[in-house]
Amino acid sequence: MGFNMKDLQKMQAKLVKMQEDLQNSTFEGTSGGDMVRVAMNGRYEVTAVKLDKEVVDPEDVGMLEDLILTALKDAFTKAGEAQAKMMSSMTGGLPPGLGF
Repeated sequence: MGFNMKDLQKMQAKLVKMQEDLQNSTFEGTSGGDMVRVAMNGRYEVTAVKLDKEVVDPEDVGMLEDLILTALKDAFTKAGEAQAKMMSSMTGGLPPGLGF
């Protein structure tokens, strides 16, 4: 499969658009049966943390910390999977050794 400069420029433009879309996407991580929710954008910036009142127990701060950490990891995983999927879709049509 031969690629010319015009094809590569189209692919680059498509990649830039996909990256912008990814960065503007929101990924939500949850834990504790959705009682803890963390929102993150595609730039891996946390944009919101929501806690149900039932999960806030002053006597068990450690549990709340663990739930927040788990929700953050979930959001990071979802954002990373979306990024990997985007890159896979872009590099799937490139000849071996020619990637971004």
